[in-house]
Amino acid sequence: MTPLMILVAGPYRSGTDGDPARILANVEAMTRAALALYRRGHLPVMGEWVALPLIEAAAADGDDSAFEAIFHPVAERLLARCDACLRIGGPSDGADRMVQVARSLGKTVFTDLAEVP
Repeated sequence: MTPLMILVAGPYRSGTDGDPARILANVEAMTRAALALYRRGHLPVMGEWVALPLIEAAAADGDDSAFEAIFHPVAERLLARCDACLRIGGPSDGADRMVQVARSLGKTVFTDLAEVP
């Protein structure tokens, strides 16, 4: 089997009411899915891994629009380099956006870890 590069897409802020502990729980759920993908022989990636440090640096420079300007666009650029997308978790406009982008790029979209080879 050739390893796939798979973007994990799930809720980040959705359903959290801005509560940092709930946001962290969402990130941990995506990270657990990424670990499962890695253990299956794939290369998992998360937009958060790339976007959040960039957002932090831009915000430190006084860019108040950093989150909107960086968060989803980075994930979309990353997804363009991926072979597939794994959608996890509950309702999320952002994660659904990644699924739409993946499909528009002809990428495979998995909705359950059990579907991933």
